[in-house]
Amino acid sequence: MIHPLADVKSSNIGENTNIWQFCVVLPEAQIGDNCNICSHCFIENEVKIGNNVTLKNGVFLYDGITVEDDVFIGPNATFCNDRYPKSKNKDFKLEPILIKKGASIGANATILPGVTIGENALIGAGAIVTKNIGDNEKFIRK
Repeated sequence: MIHPLADVKSSNIGENTNIWQFCVVLPEAQIGDNCNICSHCFIENEVKIGNNVTLKNGVFLYDGITVEDDVFIGPNATFCNDRYPKSKNKDFKLEPILIKKGASIGANATILPGVTIGENALIGAGAIVTKNIGDNEKFIRK
């Protein structure tokens, strides 16, 4: 189901995926089966989302982000793909982010460029992830 108030340009949307109102999905984005993309999400062209993924409200996924199957991303989690952002940056260097199968990312967590979140890892709400997180690891803001 694609809500009539969503702007979905991609035809690479899996079966039984719901995309709610005020979402924008660019033409080359790939979204798997049985996903739930809640309202006010943005998914750029070079983004791959697996099956059974939940993106809660206010999640923006920019070029270079891969989300594997069974991942949960909490509201307003932030993903950065450029270590030195600058308007009209001619030296832009995209640093991909990989979120592995079964990972869970809490609300308002910030994931910096070039990071891998391991399988079944748990990122706590409000955490700032600056380095790779291993499989089954918990990373909680202290």
